[in-house]
Amino acid sequence: MSLKSIVRELWELKDGMGSMSRRGGERKHWHRKRTSHIAPDQAPPPSSEVIQQGRWSNLPPELLLDIIRRVEESETSWPARAVVVFCASVCKSWRTITREIVQTPEQCGRLTFPISLKQPGPRESPIQCFIRRDRATSTYCLYYSLVPSEDESDKLLLAAKKIRRATSTDFVVSLVADDFSRASSAYVGKLRSNFLGTKFTIYDSQPPCESTVQLNSRSSRRFHSKQVSPRVPACNYSVGTVSYELNVLRTRGPRRMHCVMQSIPVSSIEEGGKAPTPTSFPNSFDLQQFSPLPGPKGKDMVTDFSSTSLSEPSVSIQSSGEPLVLKNKAPRWHEQLQCWCLNFRGRVTVASVKNFQLVASVGTSHNVSAAEQEKVILQFGKIGKDIFTMDYRYPLSAFQAFAVCLSSFDTKPACE
Repeated sequence: MSLKSIVRELWELKDGMGSMSRRGGERKHWHRKRTSHIAPDQAPPPSSEVIQQGRWSNLPPELLLDIIRRVEESETSWPARAVVVFCASVCKSWRTITREIVQTPEQCGRLTFPISLKQPGPRESPIQCFIRRDRATSTYCLYYSLVPSEDESDKLLLAAKKIRRATSTDFVVSLVADDFSRASSAYVGKLRSNFLGTKFTIYDSQPPCESTVQLNSRSSRRFHSKQVSPRVPACNYSVGTVSYELNVLRTRGPRRMHCVMQSIPVSSIEEGGKAPTPTSFPNSFDLQQFSPLPGPKGKDMVTDFSSTSLSEPSVSIQSSGEPLVLKNKAPRWHEQLQCWCLNFRGRVTVASVKNFQLVASVGTSHNVSAAEQEKVILQFGKIGKDIFTMDYRYPLSAFQAFAVCLSSFDTKPACE
C-alpha cells in the first residue's frame, strides 16, 4: 500500500471514529433518560476511538518521521499536497513531527499551511500565482497556480472584498471566499485607502515577530473584552503603506508607486540578512492552521464588526531597523509599439496601467549588491479579462504582496 493510501485511510478512519463517537454519546444520553436503576460498579469497556487513536499516536518516532518525510517530499503541488496537511491532523504527535519537517516558503519554495501566507517567499525563484476579479461581487481571489485551470481546481490562497465607504475604500482579506467578517477566524487583514485613492495602509491581524508595537493615545482594542470571542484579533496592525504619485500635468506614462514595509527591515535584503518569519497564528488561530479546508465561520460573536461606527485601532509597527522601501522598476519607451514596456518574462500579455514591477530602493550606505537591487521582488500584470498574475519573492509574504496588488484595483483619477 502506498503512503498516500495510508494517510488517506487514516483521515477517513478519524472521520468515522468521530461520527461513531457522536452516535454513541446520543445513545447513552437516551439511555439515561429511560432508566433509573443503579449501574453495577465496573469499569466501562474501552471505546474503539481510544484504541485506534492510541495505535496511531504510539508509532515509533523513527518510523513516523520517515513516513511523513516521504509524504512531504513526494507531494510538492496542490491539491496532492493536502495529504501533508492530513498528516498533521491525525493527532498531536503527528502534528509535532509534521511541523518539524515542513519548511517555510523561503526554504522550500512551497506553501503548505495557512501560516505560510504570512511568511517570506523564496529568495531565488518567485512563487507564481494569479488573481481573479469578480466585478459583480467586488471580490478578488488569489490562487496558487501559473494560470487558471480548465477544471477550476486551483488552490485558493486568499480572497478580498472591496467595500466602499464615504471617505475611503477597504479591501478586507480572508482565507475563504464567502466570509469577510472581521469576527471570523478566517480574517487575515485589510487594505485601506485615503479619500483620493493615492495612499493605502496595509493592516495585519497579528503583530509581526521581532517588531515593536507602538500604541497611540487611543485605545488599541476595537471592542470591550466581554463582547468579543478570544479567537477574534483585538487589533489591526499597520505593517506597510503604498503611495501613488499625483499626475497633475496628466503626462503619459505608467503609475509611479512607492511602498514602505514597516514590518520588514532593509537589512533583510543585505548579505546575511533575515526577514521576520512568524511561526503560528495568535491564540486559537494556531489550532486551525493544520486544517486542509477553511475553518468554520465565526457565528458566536455578539458585535457587528462591519459597522462603520466602530473605531479603528491605532497600532503601528516599528521594525528593528530602517524599513524596506520598494519602488517601480522604470519602464522603457518602445518606439515601434509606441508604449511603455517592461520585461515580464511571458507572465503578462495584456497592456494595462495596472501592470508593475517592484524593486528595492536602497541607498549607498546599505550593503546591498547591484544584482539584489535589480531583482524584481513583486510583479503584477494582466493576462486576460479580470485575470492577473502575481509573482512574489523574499522578503515579501503572500499576504503583503496580495495587499500591494489590491491597491492597483482602486480608482486613481489623480494618478493617471
